[in-house]
Amino acid sequence: MAVREIYRRKPPVAALLVILVCIASLLLIFSFLQSSGPAVSPRPEDRAELPGSSKWEDPGEVRSCNYSEGTWVRDSNPSLVRYGNSCKEIFKGWNCISAGKSNAREITSWRWQPFGCNLPPLEPSRFLNRYRNSKIGTISQFFLLPATLSIHHFLDFFSQISFSLSSVSSAGFVGDSLNRNMFVSLVCMLRRSASGEVKKLRPAGADRGFNFVDYNLTVAYHRTNLLVRYTRWSASANGGALESLGYKQGYRVDVDVPDQSWAEAPNFHDILIFNTGHWWWAPSKFDPIESPMLFFEGGKPILPVLSPEDGLDVALKHMIAYVERVGRHAIKFFRTQSPRHFEGGDWNEGGSCGRTEPLSPQQVEEFFSVEKNGTNVETRVVNEHLFRALEGSGFRVLDVTHMSEFRADGHPAAAGGKRHDDCMHWCLPGVTDSWNDLLALALDFL
Repeated sequence: MAVREIYRRKPPVAALLVILVCIASLLLIFSFLQSSGPAVSPRPEDRAELPGSSKWEDPGEVRSCNYSEGTWVRDSNPSLVRYGNSCKEIFKGWNCISAGKSNAREITSWRWQPFGCNLPPLEPSRFLNRYRNSKIGTISQFFLLPATLSIHHFLDFFSQISFSLSSVSSAGFVGDSLNRNMFVSLVCMLRRSASGEVKKLRPAGADRGFNFVDYNLTVAYHRTNLLVRYTRWSASANGGALESLGYKQGYRVDVDVPDQSWAEAPNFHDILIFNTGHWWWAPSKFDPIESPMLFFEGGKPILPVLSPEDGLDVALKHMIAYVERVGRHAIKFFRTQSPRHFEGGDWNEGGSCGRTEPLSPQQVEEFFSVEKNGTNVETRVVNEHLFRALEGSGFRVLDVTHMSEFRADGHPAAAGGKRHDDCMHWCLPGVTDSWNDLLALALDFL
């Protein structure tokens, strides 16, 4: 209403001159802030050919590089510590230095070296400044407007500028505790270099998050085990399709309904990083006999009853479509599966992970070969489902699997504070810092 009333009043020329002077001042201030920040190189086009490869081609380079293929090398001259064990956001069970894990400080002495190129470390100061008010770029359109600009168009454009100046650049991690692992890594790196206040924030249903006030940047984590909604299910006394098959209890999994914890995230965040997989292979919770996963679509049970693997395929199809519909303007990543490194049995069978150095390529195949169907085979099996589901979508794949398969030394193990070795999550600081290096590089290539 206020805008329409201003249109009718036809403000005098003097008022328009005042507005023009104010906008010119804002542009000068913005130009100064831009020039005082770190230089940002142009972002090359993402030329990844397959959904399963973190492969980008730099126009300045002779050939492209697959950053997911390489080896871990000891850094003879390690750079400054990115962050320490004093970062308050590190979950106690992942703080391997404070817990006294024998090789905790050695974990970060290894650097991922892709074949034929380098993976640069994320520069926190550059990252913060680059994504400071990233939506403000629409101001440059002002110089392209015609000289015959009407007051109506001028006021419309001025309102757009005001909105852009107040908008918040935001990144959201959506997934299980392994995505929280990655989220914490990024937050700790940014907090070490950030100036000004860092406020706690839980936007759009997030489990936790932070706003870097001086940069107008929000980073948040949305906790969800399956991406889709699931609840306990019990047989009805009135009977039904599942009851007629002998099911008495289990978990109802609605493959076409996003978990409420992140349903609003695609409409809020500028950058989204998804993951799922670990809970789909969790017989301790979804026991196939005592508490099976029972899949529903459109409010009705899917018959015949699906296996977890088939249920994952249907859920991914729906959730990818949902995110692309709701988060049309967001940059969307799907992170590949994080490997576990249990030896001598699974977590509930006395399995452990006491290694203190990365695995060799031969050992990696022993651990993760699908043909061998070992304890940790879940990693590559889940990725097969992800790659099929993501093909042809607007998602970019953040392939961290192979680089992480080598790092049997990087888990909390007995220092995780559990009754069993934690060979699934990662020590912080640690391997997930390299995941964020890859994320930052992928954003540079957009």
